[in-house]
Amino acid sequence: MDVNGAQHDVRRVYRGGFAGPLVSAVVWAAAAAAYQWGSVSASMAVLFFGGILIFPLSSLVLKAMGGPAFLPKGHPSAALATQSALTVPLGLLVAIALGTVAPSLFLPAALIIVGAHYLTFISLYGMPLYGVLAGVLAAVGAGAIFAIPALRAASGWLGAALLLAFAIPLFLSHRAETRRDASSPVADVSAPVVR
Repeated sequence: MDVNGAQHDVRRVYRGGFAGPLVSAVVWAAAAAAYQWGSVSASMAVLFFGGILIFPLSSLVLKAMGGPAFLPKGHPSAALATQSALTVPLGLLVAIALGTVAPSLFLPAALIIVGAHYLTFISLYGMPLYGVLAGVLAAVGAGAIFAIPALRAASGWLGAALLLAFAIPLFLSHRAETRRDASSPVADVSAPVVR
C-alpha cells in the first residue's frame, strides 16, 4: 500500500479525524470546570483518565454515524495511530508532575503536550490542518506559561474551544472528500484499500 492510499483510508475510516477533537473538547471542558470549581488534582484526574477514554469514545461516535470505526487488521497506519495516541497519557505525566509543583502550569503544559501529539496526524491523515491545530494548541500553552500568565487559569477553556473549533473543518473536509470520491468514476469507497 502506498502512503497516499493509507492516508486516504485513515481519513475515510476516521471521517477526517473530527471525532477525536470533538470528544477531546468535552474532556477539556470537564477538566477546565474541575480546575475552576474543584481542584487542580481533580482537573488532573479528569484530563488524564478522560484522555484515556478519548479514542474509545471517538470510536463510539463513528459507530453511531454508521460505517467503520477502526482501520482493518493489518493496515499499515494502525500502529502509527496507536503510537500517537499513547503519547498523550505519557506526556500528561510530565504535566501532572509540573502541576504538583506549580499548579497554574498544569493545563498550559497539557495543551503543549496535546498539541505536539497532533503533529503525527499530519502524516497519519495527510492533512496539513493538523499542523495548524498542533501549532495553535502549543502556542496557547506556551504563551500562558511564558508570556501571558493571566491565560493560565483560562487555558483549559481555551483548549476546549480550540478543539471544538477544529472539529468542524475536519468534518467538513471529510464530507468534501467523500463527495469527491463518490463522483470519481474509478472510486471504490465501500472497503478500505489494502494492497
